[in-house]
Amino acid sequence: MTHITGEVQEVEGKVALVTGAASGIGRAIAELLHARGAKVVAEDINPEVEGLARDGLTPFVADITQDGAAERAVGLAVERFGRLDILVNNAGRILYKPVVEMTREDWNWQMETNVTGAFLHSREAMKVMMPNRSGAIVNIASYAAYFAFPGIAAYTASKGALAQLTRTLALEAIEYGIRVNAIGVGDVVTNLLNHFMEDGRSFLGEHGKNAPIGRAAKPEEIAEIVAFLASDRASFMVGSVVMADGGMSVAIG
Repeated sequence: MTHITGEVQEVEGKVALVTGAASGIGRAIAELLHARGAKVVAEDINPEVEGLARDGLTPFVADITQDGAAERAVGLAVERFGRLDILVNNAGRILYKPVVEMTREDWNWQMETNVTGAFLHSREAMKVMMPNRSGAIVNIASYAAYFAFPGIAAYTASKGALAQLTRTLALEAIEYGIRVNAIGVGDVVTNLLNHFMEDGRSFLGEHGKNAPIGRAAKPEEIAEIVAFLASDRASFMVGSVVMADGGMSVAIG
């Protein structure tokens, strides 16, 4: 796939915070925003995020679900780079378990990252964006916000909640010049399933063939959409959930 990195600097001079940045979609987002001219704080619970360290790209190891993590991450962006213009709530995880077998701890495990972490980081990002009367928040949702499959009730509920958080926050934020949007992501070849499956990347690649496009996405393809939504080129987009799922959401019936 051909990228246009270097030709379009749509986020040049901006400061971004990306959660879940150690691998997969988050890493691709952090690296692309940096390549397009942004200063980036890359946050992840996985210490491997430290491998992203370079001039203008600062890693931060933290659990986004814990009290204080969002405050520290946003504070680091402001301390290191002077402001915060972009927040990408990418960190996410998935639980495969029927509802009747699911514990309250299972449910909370899912919700804390996919919804609560996004809420906490959005709240703290808004506080520093509001005085500047500008900013962009991009949430990584899923086509599972609208469609369901057996065994992923907690995941679909969390992504549905994230879509609604996006819409409501967008209405609260726009009067301060802050745009909030989300991406309804389909199958992407990442390590999302590896915590319970030997080769989750292959599974996602195969499952992606069910989409009308006939394949799963690469993380870099989602990063391109994030870069657009985070930029002034998307200045009229408010509260949108942009579907990037290879046609899954229009084919399911």
